[in-house]
Amino acid sequence: MIKGIILAVVLTTCCLRMQAQQLYLSKYTYETNNPIIGKISAAGLPLPHLHISGPHAAFFRITKDHVLVFRKKPVDQTSYQIRIEVRSSARTISQDFQIIKDTFHKNGVIAHRGAWKHSQAPQNSLASLKGAIQLDCYGSEFDVHMSADSGLFINHDPQFQGVALEKATTSELSTLHLSNGESLPTLEAYLVEGMKQRGTKLILEIKTSTLGKERSMALTERVVRKVYEMKAQAWVEYITFDYDVCKKVRALDPYAQVAYLMGDRTPEQVASDQLSGLDYHFKVIQSKETYITDAQKLGLTVNVWTVNDSDLMQWLLKRQVNFITTDEPEQVLNLNTLLTK
Repeated sequence: MIKGIILAVVLTTCCLRMQAQQLYLSKYTYETNNPIIGKISAAGLPLPHLHISGPHAAFFRITKDHVLVFRKKPVDQTSYQIRIEVRSSARTISQDFQIIKDTFHKNGVIAHRGAWKHSQAPQNSLASLKGAIQLDCYGSEFDVHMSADSGLFINHDPQFQGVALEKATTSELSTLHLSNGESLPTLEAYLVEGMKQRGTKLILEIKTSTLGKERSMALTERVVRKVYEMKAQAWVEYITFDYDVCKKVRALDPYAQVAYLMGDRTPEQVASDQLSGLDYHFKVIQSKETYITDAQKLGLTVNVWTVNDSDLMQWLLKRQVNFITTDEPEQVLNLNTLLTK
């Protein structure tokens, strides 16, 4: 009963807080020879007066079309921290942003639950994330659940060591440890570790709740809010099996990179809902090979999971899929290098 009350209060608070988030930036990375960062927008608000403040405000200006640009050629530093503020007669809203140089790897290899297989690191651990980073993978995939009191924890299955993650509290889950001694990772800890570098993307899977659609939606709001709070947008891309969750992420952040996992929607349907890509099981792509070119012509990316067979890796690489998710990132990286020589 008490846990149910806690959950109701937390979900209501989460929804209210996310509704207050109304400022968006279309891109959070920069290239040295390109002064343009991205377009600024605000949900449901006109943008009559935009102001920049913060530690690095002097480096930027906002054009009349609400585009954030550098005043001059950027210097190569770790990140730029700014605050953008919208002032209207009704109210003032602001949002802090972090802009980083785009040095992310372009090889398209995503380590499934991190790089764990050859290092014996636990799946979805900080150690497996570090392994993917050390390999220079494009991305490291991981799975997020929400505890009874809205804590965000990393684990593939809905249970860990016999404990149902969604029915346990944060304090209860914090006592659990992985086989290498790590605590069961929180989303915050995972983001902190991932944001120490600028080469590997964090491919965040929002897990479908076992307790119903409302919980999945609440988890989605909580996750997107945490990414915003930590200014981690440049690193994070979202994936999920729930199509409604995909659309919810885009409603919360219209510029987020969101790919759909289930495989039951055509490229045309995914594009019409303004998602960014397909992320389908290899059997779907094998049976519907035209999805690759159809999706890419529509501006969608194509990721294929979970690919551990060498012949299939080569088949997909020759067809120029954008990403391959695998338990064998070392193997895909090697094949990718061989095929591009």
